[in-house]
Amino acid sequence: MTPTRSALLVLADGRFPAGGHAHSGGAEAAVKAGRIRDAAGLEAFCRGRLHTAGLTSAGLTAAGALGLDPHALDEAADARTPSPALRATARKLGRQLMRAARAAWPHPALDALAAAFPRGAHQPVVLGVTARAAGLGPEDAAHCAAYETVGGPATAAVRLLGLDPYQATAVLARLAPDMDRVAERATAAAREGDPDTLPAASAPLLDITAEQHATWPVRLFAS
Repeated sequence: MTPTRSALLVLADGRFPAGGHAHSGGAEAAVKAGRIRDAAGLEAFCRGRLHTAGLTSAGLTAAGALGLDPHALDEAADARTPSPALRATARKLGRQLMRAARAAWPHPALDALAAAFPRGAHQPVVLGVTARAAGLGPEDAAHCAAYETVGGPATAAVRLLGLDPYQATAVLARLAPDMDRVAERATAAAREGDPDTLPAASAPLLDITAEQHATWPVRLFAS
């Protein structure tokens, strides 16, 4: 398939029906704990998430776009996601993304992945295969994953805090150089061709708060 940069815009668009709007990326728990109170707190949270969970996700996504074995990548994603709640969320989002991806970019690789993981593969793995089906390279795939890592919390903060949308967008703009660096690192690691050596940066507090958040009887976001 001929590469098309415009496919990246479609895939990264917040209106793409992949279910991400229902998830805060840990921002809801951080707001309740007082770690996000304003735009400055949101920026610090997003930067930390980007260079940990975001780097790991971008590496898996870039590897998927390169055509590495999705079964091995899903195992690698499992090993890099210690929180059962986050593993469940990743597979649910992967399943939702798969439905949208197969409608937008029908491809045998997506069909095979859906058949192999009827309950959903990890979202970064599905995102990588989707990017490949859309004709995108690993760099674009990694950029998409990096942007999703911070775009979700930024959007959620507008609802959770009543944050000025202009301030939330400015946070994302200031994080653009960090996103570029993360995507570059993730792609370089993916090009080594070994799922075991992909980034495995961790954010233990995100894992802990995800488990706590999953027990809340009342919450605005699913995660």
